[in-house]
Formats: sequence, C-alpha cells, structure tokens
Amino acid sequence: MIWWWVIFTVFILAMLALDLGVFNRKTHVITMKEAMLWTAFWVSLALAFGAGVYFFYGHGKAMEFFAGYLIEYSLSIDNLFVFMLIFRFFNVPQAYEHKALFWGILMALVTRAVFIFAGVALITTFHWVMYIFGAFLVFTGVKMALNKQTEVHPEKNVAIRLLRFFIPVTRRFAGAKFFVVRRGVRYATPMLAVLLALETTDILFAIDSIPAVLAISKDPFIVYTSNVFAILGLRSLFFAISGLMKLFHLLHYGLAAILTFVGVKMLIEDFYHVPVGVSLLVIASLLAVAIVSSVIWPEKAGDVPPAAAKE
Repeated sequence: MIWWWVIFTVFILAMLALDLGVFNRKTHVITMKEAMLWTAFWVSLALAFGAGVYFFYGHGKAMEFFAGYLIEYSLSIDNLFVFMLIFRFFNVPQAYEHKALFWGILMALVTRAVFIFAGVALITTFHWVMYIFGAFLVFTGVKMALNKQTEVHPEKNVAIRLLRFFIPVTRRFAGAKFFVVRRGVRYATPMLAVLLALETTDILFAIDSIPAVLAISKDPFIVYTSNVFAILGLRSLFFAISGLMKLFHLLHYGLAAILTFVGVKMLIEDFYHVPVGVSLLVIASLLAVAIVSSVIWPEKAGDVPPAAAKE
C-alpha cells in the first residue's frame, strides 16, 4: 500500500509542476474556455482513478471513492463564493488569482493529509468520536440551512494579523510575488495575505468536509485521494463558474441536507449500516435537486443578502 501512496503523491506533484511550470508559466487571465477544459481534465482524471480503484480494490472501495469525491466536490462548489469574496476584499487582479489558488491548494494538500490521518486515528482508537463527528455534521447542516448569508472578515483573520505583526506588508501588489525588498527591507505583499486567507479558510472548510467523507470511508488512502482530486478540480472550477455562482442560490440547502444525511449516517452506524451505493445515490440526488431547483426558481433581486448585494 505504501507504494500506492508514493506513486500517487509523485503523480500529483508532477501534474502540479506541469500546470504551473508549463501551462501557466506566464501570468494571465484564465478564460472560460481554458477553465472548462481544465475542469473537464481533472474530473476525467478523477473518474479514471476511480476506475483504477475498482480494478485493483473492487466495487466497494470504488463506490467509497466516488461518494467521498462527490461530497468534497459539492462542498467545494459552495466554498467558491467565499474565495470570490476574499479576492474582492484584497482587490486581487484577475491575472494573479490562478497563482494564489495554486499555492493555496498546494498547502491544502498537506493540511488535509494531517486532518485525515488524525480523524482516522481518532475514530479507530476512540470509537465514540464517531458520534461527535456525526452530531457536529448534523449541527453544521442545520446551521447552514438556517443561515444563508456568507460572511468573510479577512481583517479579523488571526494569521493575517500575525503576518502584519512580524513583517510589514505593502499596500500594492508586486506582480504575483509574495515578498519584495525595498531599500534593504523585506516586505510581504498583499499576495501573501491572500494566500494565508485562502489557507486558513480551507482549514475551516476541512473541519466540515473531512468528517463528512469519513462517514463514507475509514480508509485513509480513499479519503485522501478523493479530497485531493476534489480540491485540485476546485481551482479550474472557480474560473469556470465564478460568474455563474448566483444561479445556484439554493445550493446551500442541498449541501446542508448532505451534511445532515452523512451526520445521521454516522450516528446510526452501530445500529444500521447505510450501503455506500445508497449514500452515493442520496448525495447525488440532493445535489441535483438543489441545482435544478436553483435554475427553475431563480433568485429575485429582493432576496439577495445585504452583504452579497454590496459585492
């Protein structure tokens, strides 16, 4: 199994190096066509990997992978709106958004691995932790359903405050650089503050998404790979649908239902095991209903939350 981890890690790092070092070596604004092609590429790669899991590990593990991937990917769609708010808060030029997301996702690969191994270890060692995760997911789902408005306050972010405490930060971007030296003094640029905002926000997202995927599978390799493919596809998806996010105004209800479902699944695991195939069907159905409902019943101007309207 260790060789699969090594092969997978080397492959992902090679793809990221190819992305940044070849296809996106020059800073530029990502077009809709380019974003759609990259989104299709990462989704196809995830499907191919899932087929590989089926071939080597069987139907059960493949279903776990696809269910975990769908959960993580659907939650990521809702998080794109938060990324948009962060970019707007810092007035990030469009040409620099790709690099910010690239390094943010690279850091997320490390933090997600830590969260996943810690979560699996806790559930394996202390079985009752599963009930805490389940209750937390139900609570989060209910809270998400009742609170539609998304608020982002980067100025209150602890990591950004610490950055400004330890090193001066310039007011203007210096290209896509994270640091600049002026008159012998090293400064951080707003680009570094954006990266910290994205990473700390992703950690908050992981607190919800990792337990949700652990409700489907306890296999660290399946949980991690499904997470990796989802967050790698997140960057291209951002550029593909950032202008269409308002169309999915009912999506958060579907995500709330998904979190509640997997939370209940965790709570009743010792009494009734919900088959992975059923879980995958329920998750896909809830997501589809939320998206289709958003298109059928579009959001009215008067329904836009005040914070979103200001944006």
